[in-house]
Amino acid sequence: MKHTVPLKQNHEFRRLYSKGKSGVCPYFVIYCRKTGRPVSRLGITTGLKLGNAVKRNRARRRIRELYRTHEGELLPGYDIVIVARARVIYGRYGELERSFARLVKKLELTRAPKGDKPR
Repeated sequence: MKHTVPLKQNHEFRRLYSKGKSGVCPYFVIYCRKTGRPVSRLGITTGLKLGNAVKRNRARRRIRELYRTHEGELLPGYDIVIVARARVIYGRYGELERSFARLVKKLELTRAPKGDKPR
């Protein structure tokens, strides 16, 4: 991930949960908040409800890959936390990708397409 660093501190996760914007889909929840940094920070959480360590790591890998493939479309300067839900393990990758794209668009994290004029 070129323009992203990890989000690791517990107090930063809690701040996003309480003060950030959120978007929900059956596969994950995305919390985000604008910062003044030149890069974005990403945190991924997987709870014990997902299953054993193998399943939790699979969920993290799938989410990290989703983020990596769409990173170029996202605006820099955001703290982002993605909370995995149980369906992320078994969902088809295409469905995960569509849900991720819809949520980042809803949260206004994407760059405007080059053909569009700002309103």
